[in-house]
Amino acid sequence: MDMNKITVADINFRNRRALVRVDFNVPLDDNQQITDDRRIRAALPTIKKILDDGGIVVACSHLGRPKGKHDPKLSLRPVSERLSQLLDKDVVFAEDCIGPEASNVVDKLQPGEIVLLENLRFHEEEKKNDSEFASKLARLGDVYVNDAFGTAHRAHASTEGVTKHFDQAVAGFLMEKELKYLGEAIADPKRPYAAILGGAKISGKIDVITNLLDKVDLLLIGGGMVFTFGKAKGYSVGDSLVEEDRVEMAREIMAKLQNSRAKLVFPVDAVVASGLDSTETDVVGIDNIPNGKMGLDIGPKTIELFGQELQDAQTIVWNGPMGVFEREAFAKGTFELARLLAKLTDKGATTIIGGGDSASAVQKAGVDDKLSHISTGGGASLEFLEGKELPGVAALTNASSAKAV
Repeated sequence: MDMNKITVADINFRNRRALVRVDFNVPLDDNQQITDDRRIRAALPTIKKILDDGGIVVACSHLGRPKGKHDPKLSLRPVSERLSQLLDKDVVFAEDCIGPEASNVVDKLQPGEIVLLENLRFHEEEKKNDSEFASKLARLGDVYVNDAFGTAHRAHASTEGVTKHFDQAVAGFLMEKELKYLGEAIADPKRPYAAILGGAKISGKIDVITNLLDKVDLLLIGGGMVFTFGKAKGYSVGDSLVEEDRVEMAREIMAKLQNSRAKLVFPVDAVVASGLDSTETDVVGIDNIPNGKMGLDIGPKTIELFGQELQDAQTIVWNGPMGVFEREAFAKGTFELARLLAKLTDKGATTIIGGGDSASAVQKAGVDDKLSHISTGGGASLEFLEGKELPGVAALTNASSAKAV
């Protein structure tokens, strides 16, 4: 995948309007209060660069799943207020993202000013990548900037369609950072190269596992998907989560592993209970889970085994928790692994966390600032690891094909 894209660093935005696609899809509580503003903070370097140049920022984003209808609960207005606090300057809010309610506001802006447009997904045309909608959006800027890696795997109007209307479609600093870390992990990793895959299901990870088989030196598997593999190995898995329709596929993957570069590191024990709400837990061998019990986390011997195996790893990519970390009783495996990765980063390893649940897990474990890179895109980072081209990245201008202005 071509990483060589023009970035905001290559451009002087003086007196130019930048249409900036950001990822402000932040969690809100029932009172429309933002509970985690990491995604807003992540976009600040790009926004500040444009404003400092004397450019105008026209920021656009989606929030939640309004399904093409105006839903006041999913308005970006609270985000514009938080952004204003973080930038320490006024952020104008436009009641729509296209049409007169957007253009009248944008037309009044002076260099060094910023507007946030209302939720793109209040229009169903956004997800459909409708060309007319993309063209209306494009009229609001002179240069297009994509800093929303979290949506780069979607060919939507604001990430892909809109680029056809600009001479220059450039990567923001956050996008550039994501491409650098994930790109190098795929194209040219320092070895030994380890991938840790967890999460509940094999089905979402098959393409990742297949793509990584001949790239990584170590493949460590945890989370609920272990039991589908366990069933394929003929283990007693008790009442653990098993994707019956994927057992055969798990068998095939393990057969491929025999002849691949990757060494499979499989859990040796599990924390089991009779259900998610059970307070009585037990640790048993991974191949011997009693009926009536389900495996809900990796056990202490597995944590130790993973630690030994990862000791010399120089590049580690992690996607998916080791257990049901939202419950304290089943969080230890995930949190211990997060702390182990923090130690390895300190020793010089490059550690990359693939967004989604893994990102919230490392934050809960309190080590999010001790790892090399935490991706802002769960789905996007997975597709990247699958070796797929991301439409939102492909649509950006290659550095070789354009002159920086």
